[in-house]
Amino acid sequence: MNDLLHLLKQGNKSSLLAAVVNAIIAIIKGAAFFFTGNVAMFAETMHSLGDAANQFFVFIGSALSKKAPTPKFPNGFGRVVNLVCLGAVMVVAIMSYEAIKEGWHHVMNPVETTGLLINLSVLGLATLLEFSVLLKASREIMHDLGSDKKGLAAFASSFSNLKRAKPATKLVFMEDLVATIGGILAFIAVLLAHFTGFLAAEGIASMIIGLMMFFVVGKIFLENARGAIGETDEEMLNHIAFLVAEDPDIKDIQKVEVLKEGEFLHVEVVAEVDPTKTVAFVDDIRDRLMLLILKQKGVREAIISFDEDDGIKTWKGSNPPEKIKEISPKLPKK
Repeated sequence: MNDLLHLLKQGNKSSLLAAVVNAIIAIIKGAAFFFTGNVAMFAETMHSLGDAANQFFVFIGSALSKKAPTPKFPNGFGRVVNLVCLGAVMVVAIMSYEAIKEGWHHVMNPVETTGLLINLSVLGLATLLEFSVLLKASREIMHDLGSDKKGLAAFASSFSNLKRAKPATKLVFMEDLVATIGGILAFIAVLLAHFTGFLAAEGIASMIIGLMMFFVVGKIFLENARGAIGETDEEMLNHIAFLVAEDPDIKDIQKVEVLKEGEFLHVEVVAEVDPTKTVAFVDDIRDRLMLLILKQKGVREAIISFDEDDGIKTWKGSNPPEKIKEISPKLPKK
């Protein structure tokens, strides 16, 4: 039990916060839909309910992914978070379908809804809460990158750095971005339906919200499918190759692999050294490189092996040398 609690404490905090907030929002929106029958509110209820469920599972998955390797699972549990995210987006897909279906039904058979103040109050409150979670996820993305940006500054910078975010944080960011935009759309749709008589506006808003949710499903599914299979981190690969090549005792590099294991990186290096050096000397090289590589952000495990130098330069990397030198200074050595 203590081990489980310790793991849960390491879970993705933004996922847990998002799950709690969305559960509260889903209850509030569901009550508003029950009393008013507003179809845009129904779409928002489905959205928040789906978000609450999958973000809770993502929190659990992110915690379990930090479990230490065991003899039965020597490679660790890093990819568990990718598998959980794959399951989570299936929940979002179901909710997306329901939102689109209900929206289409309302467009074909528009019905006037009541409770303008209730709908607007609930949507306004929910949108503010969703945006607060979005800001939290933005701050976490920037924190993971070593930046101290907060608030709107972190939010603006998160878009350009989203690809480097942890899988769980990225899912929370994208879902709550769609939720915030969806809340604004639903708010506008309620106003249009009430003041212009264009009742189909609520159904159209519901369909747009559903389609945005499907976009999140597609993007998150593809990214986590690659992560579950084992995806190379090209930027870190070139950075580590540059660091290894800089070592004065490394003659050549036969192979560098940097695989994403959930939120962590697994590094494998095969380098060539002077065959006249002693085993003790080569072991010192290994210790030096191991210490350097394990200091890199996100690297959890490294395997370094050596071969004798054959006098032929074979390492070209996935990018040309000038590109490696361009990328490497952007990443910290310590």
